[in-house]
Amino acid sequence: MSFDPNLPQENTLIDAAQMRSQLHGLKALIDAILTLTAAQVDGVSTLDPGNPASVSVSVIGNTLHFTFAIPRGNDGSQGLPGNNGNDGAQGPPFAQALIDAVNTLNPGEPATVSVTFDGSNVRFTFGIPRGNDGNDGGPGSQGPPFANALVDGVNTLDPGQPASVTVSFDGTNVHFTFGIPRGADGANGSDGAPGEVSNQQLNDAVANAIVSTSANTNAVATLDTPMADPDSETLRQAFNTLVLAARR
Repeated sequence: MSFDPNLPQENTLIDAAQMRSQLHGLKALIDAILTLTAAQVDGVSTLDPGNPASVSVSVIGNTLHFTFAIPRGNDGSQGLPGNNGNDGAQGPPFAQALIDAVNTLNPGEPATVSVTFDGSNVRFTFGIPRGNDGNDGGPGSQGPPFANALVDGVNTLDPGQPASVTVSFDGTNVHFTFGIPRGADGANGSDGAPGEVSNQQLNDAVANAIVSTSANTNAVATLDTPMADPDSETLRQAFNTLVLAARR
């Protein structure tokens, strides 16, 4: 059931079924304005000269459909022959009807259509008013519960970069990832004053070193049995002197 702007025709009796069909067609067009996403020209037919132009409009799904009937002009007078006496060149053929744009107008503004011919194609630009804003919807359903705040990562940035934080929600937990710039390198410190060691501290350190090494030869036994050979006896005595001198 579609709207036909040519009905009812002039000087005809009102037909209830026809008027009902027209009103239903108009209502369908009005109801479809909020959901229209495209406009399509289904056909353009040529009428004889003198016939009124007509357009039929229908809505299929989310698409506004047009069918145009356009009367051709009266035959022109015979043109003058060209310079060489021959007929002029054939003009460009009509190729197709193209929709260049469908613009949304404010509620209450009248619908518009502009038509141009580029020599081959008939071009249309439509302006269709949008519907009034609907009422606010009711409250949404309860969202998922918030369980935990989790830190997924803390990244170190270069000095001077801005700190950053990204947040996401997995349906239960809120996740954070931080980016924190490190501080700039500090200046080198100055050398401190040279240290001092007293004589007492030096003597104590030497004494501790001697005590810690005093057992180096304690486990080496002396040769206490005299030797019968004079040279061996002299060597024995020298060995014992060396061992005893190394003990502490």
